Amino acid sequence: MKFCKKYEEYMQGQHQKKLPGVGFKKLKKILKKCRRDLHSHNGMDNCPHQCPVCDGTFFPSLLKEMSAVVGSFNERAQKLLELHLASGFNKCFIWFKDRLQGNHVALIQEGKDLVMYAIINAIAMRKILKKYDKIHYSKQGQAFKSQAQSMHIEILQSPWLCELMAFHINLKETKTQKRKASSLFDCCSLVINDGKPSLYCELFDSIKLDIDLTCSICLDTAFDPVALTCGHIFCYMCACKAASVTIVDGLKAVDPKEKCPLCRDAGVYEGAVHLDELNILLSRSCPEYWEERIQAERVERIRQAKEHWESQCRAFMGV
Repeated sequence: MKFCKKYEEYMQGQHQKKLPGVGFKKLKKILKKCRRDLHSHNGMDNCPHQCPVCDGTFFPSLLKEMSAVVGSFNERAQKLLELHLASGFNKCFIWFKDRLQGNHVALIQEGKDLVMYAIINAIAMRKILKKYDKIHYSKQGQAFKSQAQSMHIEILQSPWLCELMAFHINLKETKTQKRKASSLFDCCSLVINDGKPSLYCELFDSIKLDIDLTCSICLDTAFDPVALTCGHIFCYMCACKAASVTIVDGLKAVDPKEKCPLCRDAGVYEGAVHLDELNILLSRSCPEYWEERIQAERVERIRQAKEHWESQCRAFMGV
């Protein structure tokens, strides 16, 4: 079965959830129509390098659809993980509000569905851009993919996908899940090589994810990890230090012009995601290291809090 048909069938099955998707069939028709019209008028089998017909409809449509897909995925993943991490009355309230069945099996199934949704849309985007480049004898499709990454609408770049992977491993390690739940990914694990951890996952259609969990600022395992909207992961304290803010003020106080310490993209702090599931996973996997970092950061947090409130008092008293 061709991927286009497989994709259409999958999205039809998601109709009740009202999930946005890539207009794979529509975009292919745009490319076919352009090539057919050029062949009939000019005898050309391929569009020119810069095609106003394709570029004026193809890329704007794809950009809009990619944004909708990533936005929907992030929103649903966030709700799912908030539910898993909630406790007591909050969890009951969220379950009741969303009318979901309150059990771990339902959580895992929802996570599995979300990951499948992310992967199949990532493949659809990759294939349609490859088709564009083939027709145009160009690399504009790949350039558009790079542009999408810089705009933070590349779905495999989403920090919520990293959180779902950690979520799966955390649940898999519990006895209840070993008995009742099916695997969220076929092959997903926390790998530690030479003391350097990474999340590794093999997905279908030759897609592999290998997420480095080493903070590029302190060059150690990311502690209390946070992901910027560009997808790079840092220790929370390191991210605050790099952005010239205190832990008390937090990343919400960062100047919008501040850049990612690694890729130098600007405006990546505003939508930063605290990776709570990953934090749980790493604390279980590296208990001794985690305890050392807790003790070290506790001292630093107290120092920064003391300096903050002293400065606030001086400002209040006009000293």
